[in-house]
Amino acid sequence: MKIILANPRGFCAGVNMAIECLDKAISMFGSNIYVYHEIVHNKYVVERFTQQGVKFVNEIAEVPLGSILLYSAHGVSPEIREQSRKRDLRTIDATCPLVTKVHLEAVRYARDGYHIILIGHEGHDEVIGTMGEAPASITLVETPEEVANLQFPDDAKIAYLTQTTLSVDEAGRVIAALRNRYPKIDSPPKEDICYATTNRQDAVKQLAKDADVVLVLGSQNSSNSRRLKEIGASFEKKAFLIDGASELRHEWFEGVNCVLVTAGASAPDVVVQDCIDWLVREYGATLEEVTTREEHVSFPLPKELRILQSAGR
Repeated sequence: MKIILANPRGFCAGVNMAIECLDKAISMFGSNIYVYHEIVHNKYVVERFTQQGVKFVNEIAEVPLGSILLYSAHGVSPEIREQSRKRDLRTIDATCPLVTKVHLEAVRYARDGYHIILIGHEGHDEVIGTMGEAPASITLVETPEEVANLQFPDDAKIAYLTQTTLSVDEAGRVIAALRNRYPKIDSPPKEDICYATTNRQDAVKQLAKDADVVLVLGSQNSSNSRRLKEIGASFEKKAFLIDGASELRHEWFEGVNCVLVTAGASAPDVVVQDCIDWLVREYGATLEEVTTREEHVSFPLPKELRILQSAGR
């Protein structure tokens, strides 16, 4: 058996920043810290912090008055920020800068009198936060079929934005439908889908054709990880999305000569390595890492942490 290990894979700059932010906050303040929603959508990462004493909450009311609260990498709405202020919480914003970009675009378009079509998945933390910036001015669509149901007049001022973790092809089909229905629709000068999402999807597209099985490390609630599995399956390959080696099954690999291994943008490399070790141990697999694109992106820690750090805290 041969393993093709995709590169780039795993942590993106936004996830790296958010996790480093929480690690730094723990070192500065101890583990009695709260995080609004999961810091990133990954079971392994969340469990690691939970074991350190960090508490993940879904309601601001669950956070004691005056406590330290981190906002997750997926961003939050203005309403959540206001609830935090009312509880006198010390907040640290670990929102990915690429998500913040989409929030600012929503605010700008709404201020300029546009109605915004947000392409994304209903209920996703990022989508909830973005829609909260201008709820009266945003309509969510997920598929080209939903575009056909829009009721805006042909001459309406409309712009579209996208969730950062969508499938590039999936978003492209919705955008094409929007441009066909509303030829004058506006959009940001630079697309919203994150560089890391695009790069990881491109790697699977390039490498899946040579594999019999596609293994994606990532959690079921990770949008970008699910897209990687879907892309693998689109090549008519057996594709599996798993959190770690404990979920691997021998029947997946009967008669298999080549396995493509990759990881979503919120999955740590330790779970990737565990799966590789399992395949080597069980099947004597050999490993080839294939790099389809170099990444050199990094984001600074939030200013709240940098200020506290420079003050010697």
